[in-house]
This record gives sequence, C-alpha cells and structure tokens, in this order.
Amino acid sequence: MAIEVYLNFNGNCREAAEFYAEVFNTEKPNIMTFGDAPKDPNFEIPEEAKHLVMHTRLDILGSRVMFSDTWPGSPFVAGNNISLTVVSEDEDLIRSSFERLSEGGTVSMELQETFWSKCYGAVKDKFGIEWQVSLDSGEQF
Repeated sequence: MAIEVYLNFNGNCREAAEFYAEVFNTEKPNIMTFGDAPKDPNFEIPEEAKHLVMHTRLDILGSRVMFSDTWPGSPFVAGNNISLTVVSEDEDLIRSSFERLSEGGTVSMELQETFWSKCYGAVKDKFGIEWQVSLDSGEQF
C-alpha cells in the first residue's frame, strides 16, 4: 500500500506530464483521455473534453505521481490542485478508510466499481484534504 500524489491541471496536463518525464528522465507517459473512456449511453462526453487527460502517471524517483485535467467548468485553483491517493489490494482497508475520511467530510464520489477499479471513491475530509481511495487491481494505468 502507498499514499500517492495526484495532481490536477486546467487543460495543460499532457504538457506538464511530458515536461516532468523529461525533467526526471522517466518513460514517456501513457495518457488516457476522457475520450478514451468506455462509451456510456447515459452520458455523452462533450467535444471540448475528449482531448483532455483523464489519467496518466509517472514513476519519479521511486514514487508514483498521477496526473489529470479537471473536467471543463470544474473549479480549478492553482496550489489547491492536489489530492492524496490511497491504493491498496486490501478492500476492507479501502472501505474503512473511506468511511472514516467521510466522517465530517464531503463525499464527491461514493465508493463504487469503475472501469479502472473494483472499489474507488473520492472525499474531502473534515480538514479540507482531498482523498481518493482505490482498490489496486494490479493493472498499470
């Protein structure tokens, strides 16, 4: 299990991730855009969002750093565009951590199965810290 950093950008995530890959001499990032996500007949992805980065990651000096663009129209404040991510193979830990972090906090995405994790959720805790919890499937996104 690890606590990982997740950085959000306002439309320039691809540029930032590629820059950091060069700075830290890592492999070029494998970028998934919102347009690459599986089609959902109940939700059409707006054209202006399709090219934006939904997720990418870099291994920087032994740490996994993850990146994405914010959804068009979502609030973005430079300096507050970071969250901590708990990634574990222990589903009980994921569920209990999410429940405890939710106490007095604000859930932005309930625990649920997604196409990238069998158990994922997002919450801002009572101290204003953004957290993501994710069951590690062993896949490399």
